[in-house]
Amino acid sequence: MKHKTNILIAAILLLLAAFFLYVGLTSSKDKKQDAKEKVEKKVDAFVVNPSLLISEITVTGSLLAYDEVDLKNEVAGRVVKVNLPEGKFVKKGTLLVKLYDDDLQATMEKLQSQLAIQKRIYKRQTELIKVNGISQNDYEQTLLQVNTIKANIAEEKALIRKMEVRAPFDGTIGLRNISIGAVVSSSTLLATIRTSSKLKLDFYVPEKYGSEITPGMNVKFTMYNEEKLYDAKVIATERGIDNTTRNLKVRAVITMSSKELIPGAFANVQLRLGENPHALMIPTQAIIPQEGDKSVIVARKGKAHFVTIKTGIRKSSKIEVTEGLEPGDTVITSGILFLKEKSKLSYTNITK
Repeated sequence: MKHKTNILIAAILLLLAAFFLYVGLTSSKDKKQDAKEKVEKKVDAFVVNPSLLISEITVTGSLLAYDEVDLKNEVAGRVVKVNLPEGKFVKKGTLLVKLYDDDLQATMEKLQSQLAIQKRIYKRQTELIKVNGISQNDYEQTLLQVNTIKANIAEEKALIRKMEVRAPFDGTIGLRNISIGAVVSSSTLLATIRTSSKLKLDFYVPEKYGSEITPGMNVKFTMYNEEKLYDAKVIATERGIDNTTRNLKVRAVITMSSKELIPGAFANVQLRLGENPHALMIPTQAIIPQEGDKSVIVARKGKAHFVTIKTGIRKSSKIEVTEGLEPGDTVITSGILFLKEKSKLSYTNITK
């Protein structure tokens, strides 16, 4: 019985020894495997080199006619003539609309006849005053009559002029809203006229860029859903920040003509504010955000080192580093969440 017990104990001890040996070997193998994997961790890297960085922003704007006027008459009346060629160009001073003015024209003819008579009387009295054939008072009364009639004629011409609507500048007529025979008032919109040779581009920029905008500055813009670039030149700014939006209003002029450029249209305006030929740009995925700071992993002597940086302008896939890196540094761009300080590095791809 005692012999069997000893054999059983020996067997149990043997099994325990075999189990612990297996566990030890497995653990050692796992540790070696982990160490091997840690050493052979593959990452992507990016070599930092100076490059040209163009500082620009994109804002929204709208096109406006350089000159645009709602054509309205100064007085009420009945339309007797319409010359509003829709969509056509007219020269400055062209008669566009005329109201009934026969009564004013009749008064004008009467005044002109009176003036002609008074001029003849004045001419005769000028000869008589030389030989004392007329009193000085009568002579001056006749001269007063001549000047009074001339003033009445000037007043009547002004009234007749108010019965006409003429083009205030060279431009294109819009859609007309009246016809012959219509009775209009001073508030009736007859049509619109706009300059067609050039346009204005109005847009707003954030106040921090206000000092960068100067008259003569060239800007580029695209129309909605188009890739074609158009040019414009800044002519003025509002010189005051809007208290609600904290933006500065800017106006540019467009001297080129195109059928796509229509007053009121939406535009994307691209502003180039400066350029840096020695900017250090790195991929955005290399940035490790931290509380109050940003850092990147830099490869030095084959090991990972965490470096605190400061950033500047952000582009679509890269960001400018203003402090913390030097030209030639190698920045890790993949696997950054699994790396620790002084981890050994092995590269899958290095981008220069």
